[in-house]
Amino acid sequence: MKTNLRPPAVPLVTVDPYFNIWSNANHLYDAETIHWTGTHNGMVGLAVIDGTVWRFMGGKDRRSDFKSLDAPALQQTNLNVEPLSSVYTFKGGGITLTIDFTTPLLMDNLDILSRPASYVTINAVSNDGNKHEVQIYYDFTAELCVDVPIQEVVASRNNLEDGSQVLRIGTEKQAVLKRKGDNIRIDWGYACLVTPSSTAADTMIGSTSLRDQFINRQQLPEEDDTNFPRAIEDDMPVLATVIDYGNVGAKEQSHYLVLAYEDKLSIEYFHKQLPGYWARKGQNFEEMLLATINEYQEIVEKCKQFNVQLTVDAERSGGDKYADILALSYRQAIAAHKLVADENGDVLFLSKENFSNGCLATVDVSYPSIPLFLLKNPELVKGMLRPIFRYASSDEWPFDFAPHDVGRYPIANGQAYGMAIERQMPIEECGNMLIMTAAVCLAEGNADFAAEHWNSLTQWVEYLKQNGMDPGNQLCTDDFGGHLAHNANLSIKAIIGIASYGLLSRMLENEEACEEHLETAKQMADRWETMAKENDHYRLAFNQPETWSLKYNLVWDELFGLNIFDSQIKKKEVAYYLRKRNQYGTPLDNRKTYTKADWLIWAATLADNKEDFEQMVHHLWDFLHESSSRVPFTDWYYTIDGNIAGFRNRSVVGGLFIKLLADRVNNGEWDALNKDSN
Repeated sequence: MKTNLRPPAVPLVTVDPYFNIWSNANHLYDAETIHWTGTHNGMVGLAVIDGTVWRFMGGKDRRSDFKSLDAPALQQTNLNVEPLSSVYTFKGGGITLTIDFTTPLLMDNLDILSRPASYVTINAVSNDGNKHEVQIYYDFTAELCVDVPIQEVVASRNNLEDGSQVLRIGTEKQAVLKRKGDNIRIDWGYACLVTPSSTAADTMIGSTSLRDQFINRQQLPEEDDTNFPRAIEDDMPVLATVIDYGNVGAKEQSHYLVLAYEDKLSIEYFHKQLPGYWARKGQNFEEMLLATINEYQEIVEKCKQFNVQLTVDAERSGGDKYADILALSYRQAIAAHKLVADENGDVLFLSKENFSNGCLATVDVSYPSIPLFLLKNPELVKGMLRPIFRYASSDEWPFDFAPHDVGRYPIANGQAYGMAIERQMPIEECGNMLIMTAAVCLAEGNADFAAEHWNSLTQWVEYLKQNGMDPGNQLCTDDFGGHLAHNANLSIKAIIGIASYGLLSRMLENEEACEEHLETAKQMADRWETMAKENDHYRLAFNQPETWSLKYNLVWDELFGLNIFDSQIKKKEVAYYLRKRNQYGTPLDNRKTYTKADWLIWAATLADNKEDFEQMVHHLWDFLHESSSRVPFTDWYYTIDGNIAGFRNRSVVGGLFIKLLADRVNNGEWDALNKDSN
């Protein structure tokens, strides 16, 4: 980051919705590290420099376990959040220490992306011209493998065939895939601390008293703690390692650890339990760890190159502050999903609707997220859509419109949102499915995927043609605002959805159906302008004068090269949004002062010049930098005081990449994406 953004929370370990650790403090040593839900997932880091113990990670005063962690903090001098890495720099005792948390979420290699493993690289170098004896202590607690503190855990150790040391801890009961919901943590499988064989280290299974012992004696006890099973609230277990860096001088010394999670099985998909994508061909956990270690240098180099290139692209597209926003959102957008393969080997990329209701594969959560995945790997968008198509075509789905979801994470056996008609989002989800299918087919340069699901798409476009022009009293994706009849922005979605079907028909060489649906969409767009017009902007609802809203769905008119809406509509809307700005951005509509970060960037992307785009985006950067709501990137916040309204750590921040996508497709030309995906 070039602009010294102070993130509300910093991503540290970002693998999936369960293995997901953050720091929500200004300094890594100010507070305990947390799971994205806010529950403690504690980690502690200590450095011994010439016999003096310093603390670089883990707070002192958040709870009783830490009150005796009596070591001065190294001075944190820098934090750099990049797309795949969060890098802290510390100084003290004549040493500069860098701690690099990298999760290799490289979308061009799904085997690597899906590995439940994350790297922590710790570098030490002298900064005063002298040599210094250095040791590093690192641990994490059993909080990583339980949902609540009363759960009992067991721990063990083993070595990989190359000599790497593996400490693991997990619940005694191992109730695999027995829990589902929103504000919960995983309580099956095993959290693992892996010390590669290339690193001279002592390892220990113990309790938090290890920390005090190490501060006092600067070495670990000789024997592991064997008092298992026990509830973590009784005597908090930890897995610890101490790495000897030896005599550190002007040449930087580097070692790394692997934090990993063996979840055994990840998803229940229509009553079939599936492992992570990395294990689809029978690779076991130990083999995965060995590959993670053996490929360390190659993977880390690829991550560094990726960080540089994405930052350059983002700065070119939207400026330094836009690049900061994308860097903070990249890992979150991916790690709010779980990647698995179905019985045919096809990719399933299943989102969890974090701090919303825990729904799985929610259509209107996938819809805002897809710009990132269209850019980097459209197969992942298909992985979002496949569960919905499968469920909608089954006997279990009774409606002629698209479902909202297929379950509550991690159980995907049918819609969790409820079957009552008033809880459905018919126009929203039909439009989303048609638009997303068109987008992925354009990105891949063929409509084979659409052809596989043509019956469902045809059913849904008919629903939109009959009901989409002037929506009834329905929910839309902004359901926190309640039901709204005559929703002008929802009508745009229906119109773009119909046009999307026309585009797909053309790609499938059905020119008659193409012309019919594009003409229908054009006629509806003309009617829309008349019905929604309000002097210098357009209404929230057709029947509500003197109202307004962000018309974020309009962005696809340009991305798809449709031009069915008059270009003056976008100009008027952007000018109006700029006039309606508060300190932290333009509200979602006239009813409340809150906004949605994803829709704010989509609306900004309607601007026909970079200056207007940056004016709208800078308010989002200010919110992230100044908000007192210290949570992983929230997409729903108040624009006056910068407080969170709800939601956190959701995949929808993938939508913030839409300006980058818009620049790449160059007003509807998808050739560059086609080349990347072929």
